[in-house]
Amino acid sequence: MNNLNPNINNNGQNNNALKNGYIPNNYYNQYQNQNQNQQPNQNIEKDQNVDSEEKKRKKKQKIIIAIIITIVVLPIVVLSIVYLVVIIYYSNTPINKAAKPIIYLYPEEEIEVSVRLGKPEKITCSYPKYGNGWDVIAKPDGTLIDKDTNRVLYSLYWEGEYNDPISMDEGFVVKGEDTSEFLENKLAILGLNEKESEELIIYWLPIMEKNEYNFIRFATAEEINEIMPLEFSKEPDSVIRVFMQFKEVNKDFEVKEQQLETPEREGFVVVEWGGTEIKGE
Repeated sequence: MNNLNPNINNNGQNNNALKNGYIPNNYYNQYQNQNQNQQPNQNIEKDQNVDSEEKKRKKKQKIIIAIIITIVVLPIVVLSIVYLVVIIYYSNTPINKAAKPIIYLYPEEEIEVSVRLGKPEKITCSYPKYGNGWDVIAKPDGTLIDKDTNRVLYSLYWEGEYNDPISMDEGFVVKGEDTSEFLENKLAILGLNEKESEELIIYWLPIMEKNEYNFIRFATAEEINEIMPLEFSKEPDSVIRVFMQFKEVNKDFEVKEQQLETPEREGFVVVEWGGTEIKGE
């Protein structure tokens, strides 16, 4: 028998489906659509949370890196720059050599005396070996006896390095071939005797004589004491320190003539002479 009212049958089927645990197609489709609409929203929120956490993590990393750079890297960079500046400065600053300063002691009577150099860290060579200083017996004729070795000496020798600036505002311009005569004259004015002058001249003459012209200057007592102070256990009456500075120049080099003074030479006398060739421009 044909159903005269299909809606009644459909409703009946729907009711049966509900009773049997089934979901009708129209309800199922509606359910699916709702799930599909909710799923993207949930995914978006989840992705947003992940992005937010990632941004926080990266921000935290940047802060940590900035702190590390500030505490560790930046000081290293600053120290490196300072180090380079110092290296560049000293590489452009000529290191001059105080060559063969030798010290004579002439007491009025035989004495024991200790001699100390004020900047021992600058010493590059010495004889007798400097160590903590020299302890000697000094005789009026200049003879010295090293108390550590009992060796007989006539002087104390040292060499060293220094980078104190050297003025070339005044001095002398001397022909190489006239060097010995010039030095004989000027060293006598500066208080050296003939033996002391001879030793200075024969040491420096081979170097200076080969130059066509030399600029020659004698450092002041204040400058010499700044380069290397001298200390004695018994204070001398007269200290004569001659330190010659020279540099090869051309014949047109002009300089104001240096005025020299003759020191007193009496009582317990200490004499030192040395020299250096001026480096750089």
